[in-house]
Amino acid sequence: MIELQTLLLFMGASALLAITPGPDILYVITLGITRGAKAAVATTMGLTSGVLVHTTAAALGVSVIFKTSELAFTIVKFAGALYLFYLAYQAFKHRNDLVRLDKVNESPKSYKNLYIKGFFMNVLNPKVSLFFLAFLPQFVNPALGSVPVQMILLGIVFMFTTIVIFSTCGILANKASAALMERPNIAKIVNTLAASLFLALGLRLAISER
Repeated sequence: MIELQTLLLFMGASALLAITPGPDILYVITLGITRGAKAAVATTMGLTSGVLVHTTAAALGVSVIFKTSELAFTIVKFAGALYLFYLAYQAFKHRNDLVRLDKVNESPKSYKNLYIKGFFMNVLNPKVSLFFLAFLPQFVNPALGSVPVQMILLGIVFMFTTIVIFSTCGILANKASAALMERPNIAKIVNTLAASLFLALGLRLAISER
């Protein structure tokens, strides 16, 4: 349904977008440093699961609502900003707690919570929906079949490409930081930076326009 040349071009563009420094990959790297490789991968899975929501919305035309309705865009935008402010508060409140990596046994519930947190970080950002609405159609050929199906397939490819890149960055960050994180003060600094990142992202989202 999708030509191989187009698919390879899309994968290359997706990889470049994923590796470009941005809030999501920085957050995954931060978790790789402070919570370990598994935490980074769990968050990556949550963030990328949100891609399916945005892709489906773009394929079905739901994203057009955000593009045309100021009210809908504003409601979702502020919901996302408030959630990011909450994450900033939690990160700062517990800035002294995440002191180690491989010495703390995380529970399955904790990984589940990280997954959910990553999922909502992605889904509650209407700018992502608009991004997919603009990005995916460039690689769709109506002559090759259903446009919505092609967009969803491309979204799945984008998701798996991002999983590989984000997870790799999180794992490498964990391995590179093991020696540094033996010092609690370093952990405190990193978590404070994470709180600042969430706060900055929340403010950026709150003042953003369509």
